[in-house]
Amino acid sequence: MAPKRSAPTTEEPQRLGPVLREGEQCYGVVHLYASFNDTFIHVTDLSGRETLVRRTGGMEVKADRDESSPYAAMMAAQKVAERLKELGVTAIHIKLRATGGNKTKTPGPGAQSAMRALARSGLKVGRIQDVTPIPTDGTRKKGGRRGRRL
Repeated sequence: MAPKRSAPTTEEPQRLGPVLREGEQCYGVVHLYASFNDTFIHVTDLSGRETLVRRTGGMEVKADRDESSPYAAMMAAQKVAERLKELGVTAIHIKLRATGGNKTKTPGPGAQSAMRALARSGLKVGRIQDVTPIPTDGTRKKGGRRGRRL
């Protein structure tokens, strides 16, 4: 018996992400947490339930002291943007968060450079929002009654 002939198949490259019409944007939400020890870039869908990509400054550099540096944040943001383009995300909303609470409300050194790298990579930036937790009446600050004495 002769072997069966299979119909010639044309393999299309597998496309990830949603199917968009012309001029339509696919949004993702970038949760950017910049402390003075590290910078986290976590991208989700609009609901926040599905994680698309997650990178940190510590994943990009070897030395512990460089995790929060602007260079590490920029490298992480470039890798995130590259992955988002593979997934078909064309636009982002940015939610920036500092440590907050009864600690510092100022974002770390990697926040600015990460946002710049995301914007320069070709992703359209929708909204930038600061979601740092601000206590209305929190717990006692570290350092005692007379503060930290040097």
